Amino acid sequence: MTFRKKGTKNPPVLSQEFLLQNHADLVACVGMFFVLGLMFEGTAEVSIVFITLQHGVTFPAAEAERATGSKLLYYYGIKDLATVFFYMLVAIIIHATIQEYVLDRINRRMQLPKPKQSKFNESGQFSVFFLVSSIWGTFILVSENCLADLSLLWRAHTHNMMTFQMKFFYISQLAYWFHAFPELYFQRIRQQDLPHQVVYVGLHLFHIAGAYLLYLNHLGLVLLMMHYFVEFLSHVCDLFNFGDEKYQKEFSLWAIVFILGRLATLIVSLITVGFHLAEGQNQNPDATTENVNVLAAKIAVLSSSCTIQAYITWNLFNAQLQWWMEEDIPLQAPSVKKKQRTKCKSSRKGTENGVATSDRVDSPHKRKKNLHDEFQVN
Repeated sequence: MTFRKKGTKNPPVLSQEFLLQNHADLVACVGMFFVLGLMFEGTAEVSIVFITLQHGVTFPAAEAERATGSKLLYYYGIKDLATVFFYMLVAIIIHATIQEYVLDRINRRMQLPKPKQSKFNESGQFSVFFLVSSIWGTFILVSENCLADLSLLWRAHTHNMMTFQMKFFYISQLAYWFHAFPELYFQRIRQQDLPHQVVYVGLHLFHIAGAYLLYLNHLGLVLLMMHYFVEFLSHVCDLFNFGDEKYQKEFSLWAIVFILGRLATLIVSLITVGFHLAEGQNQNPDATTENVNVLAAKIAVLSSSCTIQAYITWNLFNAQLQWWMEEDIPLQAPSVKKKQRTKCKSSRKGTENGVATSDRVDSPHKRKKNLHDEFQVN
Protein backbone atom coordinates (compact mmCIF):
# COMPACT_ATOMS: atom_id res chain seq x y z
CA MET A 1 0.00 0.00 0.00
CA THR A 2 1.27 3.47 -0.82
CA PHE A 3 0.79 6.55 1.26
CA ARG A 4 1.21 10.28 0.90
CA LYS A 5 4.86 11.18 1.47
CA LYS A 6 6.08 14.51 2.71
CA GLY A 7 8.08 16.58 0.27
CA THR A 8 6.71 14.91 -2.85
CA LYS A 9 4.58 16.57 -5.49
CA ASN A 10 0.87 16.02 -5.04
CA PRO A 11 -0.76 14.14 -7.94
CA PRO A 12 -3.77 15.58 -9.81
CA VAL A 13 -7.06 15.38 -7.95
CA LEU A 14 -9.17 12.29 -8.72
CA SER A 15 -6.30 10.67 -10.60
CA GLN A 16 -5.38 7.07 -9.97
CA GLU A 17 -2.27 8.03 -8.01
CA PHE A 18 -4.34 10.45 -5.92
CA LEU A 19 -6.84 7.72 -5.02
CA LEU A 20 -4.08 5.28 -4.09
CA GLN A 21 -2.25 7.75 -1.87
CA ASN A 22 -5.33 9.17 -0.15
CA HIS A 23 -7.75 6.23 -0.14
CA ALA A 24 -7.72 5.96 3.67
CA ASP A 25 -8.69 9.63 4.06
CA LEU A 26 -11.43 9.31 1.47
CA VAL A 27 -12.85 6.21 3.14
CA ALA A 28 -12.75 7.95 6.51
CA CYS A 29 -14.80 10.81 5.06
CA VAL A 30 -17.42 8.36 3.81
CA GLY A 31 -17.59 6.71 7.23
CA MET A 32 -18.01 10.08 8.93
CA PHE A 33 -21.18 10.72 6.93
CA PHE A 34 -22.82 7.72 8.59
CA VAL A 35 -21.60 8.80 12.04
CA LEU A 36 -22.77 12.38 11.57
CA GLY A 37 -26.13 11.05 10.43
CA LEU A 38 -26.81 9.99 14.02
CA MET A 39 -26.96 13.66 15.05
CA PHE A 40 -30.05 14.44 12.99
CA GLU A 41 -33.47 12.96 13.51
CA GLY A 42 -34.23 12.58 9.81
CA THR A 43 -31.09 10.53 9.05
CA ALA A 44 -30.62 8.76 12.38
CA GLU A 45 -32.74 5.77 11.39
CA VAL A 46 -30.71 5.21 8.24
CA SER A 47 -27.37 5.61 10.02
CA ILE A 48 -28.37 3.15 12.74
CA VAL A 49 -28.87 0.46 10.10
CA PHE A 50 -25.22 0.84 9.06
CA ILE A 51 -23.62 1.25 12.49
CA THR A 52 -25.53 -1.01 14.90
CA LEU A 53 -26.54 -4.65 14.66
CA GLN A 54 -29.99 -5.31 13.22
CA HIS A 55 -32.60 -8.06 13.43
CA GLY A 56 -32.66 -8.30 17.22
CA VAL A 57 -35.44 -9.98 19.22
CA THR A 58 -36.00 -9.69 22.97
CA PHE A 59 -36.93 -12.90 24.78
CA PRO A 60 -38.41 -13.03 28.30
CA ALA A 61 -36.67 -14.88 31.12
CA ALA A 62 -38.75 -18.03 30.65
CA GLU A 63 -37.54 -18.50 27.07
CA ALA A 64 -34.00 -17.22 27.24
CA GLU A 65 -31.35 -19.73 28.19
CA ARG A 66 -29.13 -19.17 31.24
CA ALA A 67 -30.54 -15.71 31.89
CA THR A 68 -32.30 -14.20 34.88
CA GLY A 69 -33.99 -11.45 32.88
CA SER A 70 -34.91 -10.59 29.31
CA LYS A 71 -32.24 -11.29 26.73
CA LEU A 72 -31.65 -9.75 23.32
CA LEU A 73 -30.78 -12.28 20.64
CA TYR A 74 -30.16 -11.77 16.93
CA TYR A 75 -30.78 -13.52 13.64
CA TYR A 76 -29.43 -12.64 10.21
CA GLY A 77 -31.23 -10.60 7.58
CA ILE A 78 -30.84 -8.31 4.58
CA LYS A 79 -29.90 -5.33 6.76
CA ASP A 80 -26.70 -7.07 7.75
CA LEU A 81 -25.27 -6.13 4.36
CA ALA A 82 -25.37 -2.45 5.35
CA THR A 83 -23.62 -3.20 8.65
CA VAL A 84 -20.95 -5.24 6.88
CA PHE A 85 -20.37 -2.36 4.45
CA PHE A 86 -19.81 0.18 7.24
CA TYR A 87 -17.38 -2.04 9.13
CA MET A 88 -15.61 -2.81 5.87
CA LEU A 89 -14.82 0.92 5.73
CA VAL A 90 -13.55 0.72 9.31
CA ALA A 91 -11.32 -2.22 8.35
CA ILE A 92 -9.79 -0.21 5.48
CA ILE A 93 -8.99 2.66 7.86
CA ILE A 94 -7.42 0.33 10.46
CA HIS A 95 -5.45 -1.41 7.71
CA ALA A 96 -4.03 1.91 6.52
CA THR A 97 -3.21 3.00 10.09
CA ILE A 98 -1.22 -0.16 10.83
CA GLN A 99 0.54 0.13 7.49
CA GLU A 100 1.58 3.76 7.85
CA TYR A 101 2.49 3.94 11.54
CA VAL A 102 3.92 0.45 12.11
CA LEU A 103 4.89 -1.51 9.01
CA ASP A 104 6.25 1.38 6.93
CA ARG A 105 8.53 2.46 9.77
CA ILE A 106 9.84 -1.07 10.20
CA ASN A 107 10.42 -1.29 6.44
CA ARG A 108 12.51 1.87 6.49
CA ARG A 109 14.67 0.51 9.30
CA MET A 110 15.15 -2.92 7.76
CA GLN A 111 15.69 -1.50 4.25
CA LEU A 112 14.07 -4.46 2.56
CA PRO A 113 14.03 -4.67 -1.25
CA LYS A 114 10.75 -3.91 -2.97
CA PRO A 115 9.82 -7.56 -3.74
CA LYS A 116 10.13 -8.42 -0.04
CA GLN A 117 8.29 -5.33 1.16
CA SER A 118 4.93 -6.52 -0.18
CA LYS A 119 5.37 -9.93 1.45
CA PHE A 120 6.42 -8.31 4.71
CA ASN A 121 3.40 -5.99 4.68
CA GLU A 122 1.06 -8.90 3.97
CA SER A 123 2.48 -11.01 6.81
CA GLY A 124 2.38 -8.04 9.19
CA GLN A 125 -1.25 -7.23 8.46
CA PHE A 126 -2.40 -10.85 8.73
CA SER A 127 -0.42 -11.40 11.94
CA VAL A 128 -2.28 -8.56 13.66
CA PHE A 129 -5.66 -9.70 12.36
CA PHE A 130 -5.20 -13.38 13.24
CA LEU A 131 -3.90 -12.55 16.72
CA VAL A 132 -6.79 -10.21 17.55
CA SER A 133 -9.38 -12.60 16.09
CA SER A 134 -7.96 -15.58 18.00
CA ILE A 135 -8.08 -13.73 21.34
CA TRP A 136 -11.55 -12.36 20.62
CA GLY A 137 -12.95 -15.72 19.47
CA THR A 138 -11.49 -17.58 22.45
CA PHE A 139 -13.10 -15.07 24.80
CA ILE A 140 -16.48 -15.69 23.13
CA LEU A 141 -16.12 -19.46 23.44
CA VAL A 142 -15.30 -19.18 27.12
CA SER A 143 -18.05 -16.65 27.90
CA GLU A 144 -20.70 -18.76 26.16
CA ASN A 145 -19.55 -21.94 27.94
CA CYS A 146 -18.82 -23.66 24.65
CA LEU A 147 -15.65 -25.37 25.87
CA ALA A 148 -17.49 -26.93 28.82
CA ASP A 149 -20.61 -27.91 26.87
CA LEU A 150 -19.37 -29.41 23.59
CA SER A 151 -22.93 -30.09 22.45
CA LEU A 152 -23.11 -26.43 21.44
CA LEU A 153 -20.89 -27.31 18.50
CA TRP A 154 -23.72 -29.12 16.75
CA ARG A 155 -26.72 -27.64 18.55
CA ALA A 156 -27.96 -24.24 17.41
CA HIS A 157 -28.89 -21.54 19.88
CA THR A 158 -32.44 -21.15 21.11
CA HIS A 159 -34.76 -20.29 18.21
CA ASN A 160 -31.74 -20.28 15.87
CA MET A 161 -30.54 -17.03 17.39
CA MET A 162 -27.14 -15.53 18.15
CA THR A 163 -25.89 -13.44 21.02
CA PHE A 164 -24.65 -9.90 20.43
CA GLN A 165 -20.97 -10.78 20.69
CA MET A 166 -21.35 -13.78 18.40
CA LYS A 167 -23.11 -11.83 15.67
CA PHE A 168 -20.76 -8.87 15.96
CA PHE A 169 -17.80 -11.23 15.60
CA TYR A 170 -19.15 -12.72 12.37
CA ILE A 171 -20.08 -9.28 11.00
CA SER A 172 -16.53 -8.10 11.70
CA GLN A 173 -15.03 -11.17 10.06
CA LEU A 174 -17.12 -10.73 6.92
CA ALA A 175 -16.26 -7.02 6.81
CA TYR A 176 -12.53 -7.71 7.08
CA TRP A 177 -12.43 -10.29 4.30
CA PHE A 178 -14.63 -8.13 2.06
CA HIS A 179 -12.22 -5.23 2.57
CA ALA A 180 -9.42 -7.43 1.21
CA PHE A 181 -10.80 -7.08 -2.33
CA PRO A 182 -10.34 -3.29 -2.65
CA GLU A 183 -6.99 -3.67 -0.85
CA LEU A 184 -5.78 -5.70 -3.82
CA TYR A 185 -6.12 -2.51 -5.85
CA PHE A 186 -4.77 -0.18 -3.16
CA GLN A 187 -1.68 -2.36 -2.64
CA ARG A 188 -1.01 -2.66 -6.39
CA ILE A 189 -0.86 -6.43 -6.34
CA ARG A 190 0.94 -7.89 -9.34
CA GLN A 191 -1.23 -9.44 -12.03
CA GLN A 192 0.25 -12.91 -11.56
CA ASP A 193 -0.50 -12.84 -7.81
CA LEU A 194 -4.15 -11.82 -8.17
CA PRO A 195 -5.66 -15.32 -8.72
CA HIS A 196 -4.01 -16.71 -5.58
CA GLN A 197 -5.12 -13.74 -3.48
CA VAL A 198 -8.69 -13.84 -4.79
CA VAL A 199 -9.00 -17.58 -4.07
CA TYR A 200 -7.51 -17.14 -0.59
CA VAL A 201 -9.95 -14.37 0.35
CA GLY A 202 -12.90 -16.05 -1.36
CA LEU A 203 -12.45 -19.31 0.54
CA HIS A 204 -12.50 -17.47 3.88
CA LEU A 205 -15.61 -15.56 2.90
CA PHE A 206 -17.37 -18.69 1.69
CA HIS A 207 -16.84 -20.66 4.89
CA ILE A 208 -17.47 -17.79 7.31
CA ALA A 209 -20.68 -16.85 5.50
CA GLY A 210 -21.74 -20.52 5.41
CA ALA A 211 -21.34 -20.93 9.17
CA TYR A 212 -23.17 -17.64 9.73
CA LEU A 213 -26.13 -18.41 7.47
CA LEU A 214 -26.53 -22.02 8.62
CA TYR A 215 -26.42 -21.07 12.33
CA LEU A 216 -23.34 -23.20 12.88
CA ASN A 217 -21.89 -20.35 14.86
CA HIS A 218 -20.06 -22.27 17.57
CA LEU A 219 -18.69 -24.91 15.22
CA GLY A 220 -17.53 -22.25 12.79
CA LEU A 221 -15.94 -20.29 15.62
CA VAL A 222 -13.97 -23.29 16.89
CA LEU A 223 -12.73 -24.13 13.40
CA LEU A 224 -11.80 -20.49 12.80
CA MET A 225 -9.79 -20.33 16.02
CA MET A 226 -7.74 -23.39 15.08
CA HIS A 227 -7.24 -22.08 11.56
CA TYR A 228 -6.33 -18.56 12.69
CA PHE A 229 -3.85 -19.83 15.28
CA VAL A 230 -1.96 -21.85 12.67
CA GLU A 231 -2.05 -18.95 10.20
CA PHE A 232 -0.79 -16.61 12.90
CA LEU A 233 2.23 -18.85 13.52
CA SER A 234 2.82 -19.02 9.78
CA HIS A 235 2.97 -15.26 9.28
CA VAL A 236 5.01 -14.71 12.45
CA CYS A 237 7.59 -17.17 11.08
CA ASP A 238 7.62 -15.20 7.83
CA LEU A 239 8.29 -11.99 9.75
CA PHE A 240 11.23 -13.59 11.55
CA ASN A 241 12.58 -14.84 8.23
CA PHE A 242 12.65 -11.29 6.90
CA GLY A 243 14.63 -10.18 9.95
CA ASP A 244 17.16 -13.03 9.92
CA GLU A 245 17.47 -15.76 7.30
CA LYS A 246 18.74 -18.28 9.85
CA TYR A 247 15.13 -18.75 11.00
CA GLN A 248 14.32 -20.37 7.65
CA LYS A 249 15.62 -23.62 9.12
CA GLU A 250 12.56 -23.69 11.39
CA PHE A 251 10.26 -23.98 8.38
CA SER A 252 10.04 -27.76 8.69
CA LEU A 253 9.04 -27.51 12.35
CA TRP A 254 6.29 -25.05 11.49
CA ALA A 255 5.11 -27.35 8.67
CA ILE A 256 4.52 -30.10 11.24
CA VAL A 257 2.43 -27.74 13.38
CA PHE A 258 0.56 -26.66 10.26
CA ILE A 259 -0.34 -30.20 9.29
CA LEU A 260 -1.42 -31.03 12.85
CA GLY A 261 -3.70 -27.99 12.81
CA ARG A 262 -5.24 -29.05 9.51
CA LEU A 263 -5.73 -32.57 10.85
CA ALA A 264 -7.40 -31.32 14.04
CA THR A 265 -9.72 -29.10 12.02
CA LEU A 266 -10.69 -31.99 9.77
CA ILE A 267 -11.35 -34.30 12.74
CA VAL A 268 -13.59 -31.75 14.48
CA SER A 269 -15.51 -31.15 11.27
CA LEU A 270 -15.93 -34.86 10.62
CA ILE A 271 -17.10 -35.70 14.15
CA THR A 272 -19.44 -32.74 14.45
CA VAL A 273 -21.00 -32.70 11.01
CA GLY A 274 -20.77 -36.36 10.13
CA PHE A 275 -22.05 -37.85 13.38
CA HIS A 276 -23.61 -35.44 15.84
CA LEU A 277 -25.77 -33.55 13.35
CA ALA A 278 -27.27 -36.90 12.40
CA GLU A 279 -28.56 -37.25 15.97
CA GLY A 280 -30.65 -34.08 15.78
CA GLN A 281 -34.29 -34.31 16.69
CA ASN A 282 -35.58 -32.31 13.75
CA GLN A 283 -35.28 -34.35 10.55
CA ASN A 284 -37.66 -32.20 8.50
CA PRO A 285 -35.87 -31.23 5.27
CA ASP A 286 -38.04 -28.15 4.92
CA ALA A 287 -35.85 -25.10 4.43
CA THR A 288 -38.29 -22.88 6.29
CA THR A 289 -37.39 -24.60 9.56
CA GLU A 290 -33.91 -23.04 9.30
CA ASN A 291 -32.39 -26.26 10.59
CA VAL A 292 -29.27 -27.57 8.89
CA ASN A 293 -29.80 -31.14 10.03
CA VAL A 294 -30.67 -32.44 6.56
CA LEU A 295 -28.62 -34.74 4.38
CA ALA A 296 -27.81 -32.13 1.70
CA ALA A 297 -26.61 -29.59 4.24
CA LYS A 298 -24.49 -32.16 6.08
CA ILE A 299 -22.81 -33.31 2.88
CA ALA A 300 -22.22 -29.71 1.76
CA VAL A 301 -20.67 -28.64 5.07
CA LEU A 302 -18.48 -31.72 5.38
CA SER A 303 -17.35 -31.57 1.74
CA SER A 304 -16.56 -27.89 2.05
CA SER A 305 -14.46 -28.44 5.16
CA CYS A 306 -12.54 -31.31 3.59
CA THR A 307 -11.95 -29.34 0.39
CA ILE A 308 -10.47 -26.32 2.12
CA GLN A 309 -8.17 -28.48 4.24
CA ALA A 310 -6.97 -30.37 1.17
CA TYR A 311 -6.39 -27.11 -0.71
CA ILE A 312 -4.38 -25.53 2.11
CA THR A 313 -2.33 -28.70 2.63
CA TRP A 314 -1.56 -28.89 -1.09
CA ASN A 315 -0.29 -25.30 -1.05
CA LEU A 316 1.92 -26.16 1.90
CA PHE A 317 3.31 -29.17 0.06
CA ASN A 318 4.18 -27.02 -2.94
CA ALA A 319 5.82 -24.39 -0.74
CA GLN A 320 7.83 -27.05 1.10
CA LEU A 321 8.95 -28.62 -2.18
CA GLN A 322 10.01 -25.24 -3.56
CA TRP A 323 11.95 -24.51 -0.38
CA TRP A 324 13.80 -27.81 -0.62
CA MET A 325 14.72 -27.09 -4.23
CA GLU A 326 16.06 -23.67 -3.27
CA GLU A 327 18.13 -25.32 -0.54
CA ASP A 328 19.69 -27.76 -3.03
CA ILE A 329 20.74 -25.10 -5.55
CA PRO A 330 23.43 -23.46 -3.35
CA LEU A 331 24.84 -26.90 -2.53
CA GLN A 332 25.12 -27.96 -6.15
CA ALA A 333 26.58 -24.69 -7.42
CA PRO A 334 30.07 -25.01 -5.77
CA SER A 335 30.57 -28.54 -7.09
CA VAL A 336 29.69 -27.42 -10.62
CA LYS A 337 32.08 -24.49 -10.41
CA LYS A 338 34.81 -26.79 -9.11
CA LYS A 339 34.37 -29.11 -12.07
CA GLN A 340 34.50 -26.18 -14.44
CA ARG A 341 37.75 -24.92 -12.89
CA THR A 342 39.33 -28.40 -13.17
CA LYS A 343 38.28 -28.63 -16.80
CA CYS A 344 39.64 -25.19 -17.57
CA LYS A 345 43.01 -26.01 -15.95
CA SER A 346 43.31 -29.22 -17.89
CA SER A 347 42.47 -27.44 -21.13
CA ARG A 348 45.00 -24.67 -20.44
CA LYS A 349 47.67 -27.25 -19.71
CA GLY A 350 47.75 -28.41 -23.30
CA THR A 351 47.10 -25.10 -25.03
CA GLU A 352 48.64 -21.69 -25.19
CA ASN A 353 46.87 -18.80 -26.88
CA GLY A 354 44.57 -21.27 -28.54
CA VAL A 355 47.42 -23.36 -29.97
CA ALA A 356 48.07 -26.92 -28.80
CA THR A 357 51.37 -27.47 -26.97
CA SER A 358 53.10 -30.43 -25.41
CA ASP A 359 53.61 -29.73 -21.70
CA ARG A 360 54.57 -26.15 -22.56
CA VAL A 361 57.66 -27.40 -24.51
CA ASP A 362 58.41 -25.88 -27.92
CA SER A 363 57.31 -27.91 -30.89
CA PRO A 364 59.92 -29.32 -33.33
CA HIS A 365 59.01 -26.76 -35.96
CA LYS A 366 59.53 -23.92 -33.49
CA ARG A 367 62.87 -25.36 -32.25
CA LYS A 368 64.10 -25.62 -35.87
CA LYS A 369 63.19 -22.00 -36.51
CA ASN A 370 65.00 -20.82 -33.37
CA LEU A 371 68.19 -22.68 -34.37
CA HIS A 372 68.04 -21.11 -37.83
CA ASP A 373 67.75 -17.61 -36.29
CA GLU A 374 70.75 -18.24 -34.02
CA PHE A 375 72.85 -19.48 -36.96
CA GLN A 376 72.12 -16.30 -38.91
CA VAL A 377 73.12 -14.14 -35.96
CA ASN A 378 76.43 -15.94 -35.55
